[in-house]
Amino acid sequence: MLDAVVVGAGPNGLTAAVELARRGFSVALFEARSTVGGGARTEELTLPGFRHDPCSAAHPLGINSPAFRALPLERYGLQWLHADLPMAHPFPDGSAAVLARSVAETAASFGPRDAGAYRRLVRPFLPRWDTLARDFMSLPLTALPRDPVTLARFGLAGLPPSTVLMRRFHDERFKALFSGLVAHVMAPLNGLATSAVGLVFALAAHARGWPVARGGSQAISDALAAYLQDLGAAVHTDYEVKRLDDLPPARAYVFDTSPAALARIAGFGGYYDHYRYGPSVFKIDYALDGPVPWTAPEARGAGTVQIGASKGEIGTALRAASREGRAPDRPFMITVQPSVADPTRAPEGKHVFWAYGHVPNGWTGDLTDAMERQLERFAPGFRDRILARAIAGPAEMAARNANYVGGDIACGAASGLQLLLRPRLSLFPYRTPHPAVFICSSATPPGPGVHGMSGHNAAKAVWRRLRQA
Repeated sequence: MLDAVVVGAGPNGLTAAVELARRGFSVALFEARSTVGGGARTEELTLPGFRHDPCSAAHPLGINSPAFRALPLERYGLQWLHADLPMAHPFPDGSAAVLARSVAETAASFGPRDAGAYRRLVRPFLPRWDTLARDFMSLPLTALPRDPVTLARFGLAGLPPSTVLMRRFHDERFKALFSGLVAHVMAPLNGLATSAVGLVFALAAHARGWPVARGGSQAISDALAAYLQDLGAAVHTDYEVKRLDDLPPARAYVFDTSPAALARIAGFGGYYDHYRYGPSVFKIDYALDGPVPWTAPEARGAGTVQIGASKGEIGTALRAASREGRAPDRPFMITVQPSVADPTRAPEGKHVFWAYGHVPNGWTGDLTDAMERQLERFAPGFRDRILARAIAGPAEMAARNANYVGGDIACGAASGLQLLLRPRLSLFPYRTPHPAVFICSSATPPGPGVHGMSGHNAAKAVWRRLRQA
């Protein structure tokens, strides 16, 4: 009998399996698709030689993840590559605010009235970032805080809505950029703890940047899988699990799946019926004949570019997708330019480009024209550079990754109490009604992103049970 079986080979499932295997437990991992990866994959979606990331592309939480940093992933081929700037937020007049590695450079891009306020905002946390990241990405019941004072201070700053934090600032430049950071988790700007969301992304950029993985996001998953196999674990692909009886006998079962899928497989009935799924995305991967012709020079050298003319425009787009059940007329967009940092992703002189806008969960329309009109506002002539597109609405996103229910790439709405307490109101979120069954997906704390910490935290709960048995 195995000690543990893991279902789902996304970053969290792979990390959970690695954490168990490196502690001497016998582990087998089962993945329904032909390759490991989940939300961290790379494929030629458009034309030969253009390597795209169908889901996640830039990895500020990955390079800063306490779980990943504790593993020898570089030995297995993972290499982080950085553009000149982690992120830029251009405006229609050709200017831009930036999120740079340097706090001073970032603050200067907000203008003289807000530069000092920004430095005061991040100053208490950045010197203690590594300890802070470990503390807030772990549950108190899985690891005692190493710096409870800084964690409490961060909580005071982060728990209020982002709209409250933004009152410290005067100009639109900071407010637009920070609103865009909050929108990465598709949370309403006035939601609980949305200040923390924006702060985490900003601090991550200053600490280690927003890199891409050399060769594509698949490199993260492949490194985890290779290390797992070196630890003696078995990895089975093309193996769809429909019920627990499909799996070999084990002392524990760990699911990197949505709560809905786990309830169906394990026969939990309506145990997760109150879990809410959030807005979806409409995503386009482009093969381009040259770089994106941004008007703002800063955007040309940035790995990630946020598209939203103002805090008001971003908020309107978020409300349309999350509350009004319609696609926004001017979508807020997150775009990534992997080939700016990694020229191997496209043929010489060509580029890959990744963009998405928010739409309602399960939406069936076409946002292509609205997205490209937005891009033309900030990069006139963009359409002339397009060689090919790969378009994915909510249905296609869910087909690429079964955890994206209705196209929700956060594996559950990141709003209200569910941002902090997921998938249920519980001090033991990785446990389920069955004592031998656990959940480790992004539906558990600390939530969405390619960081492996949900798998890391769940593995702690599993090995504690195994050692008690």
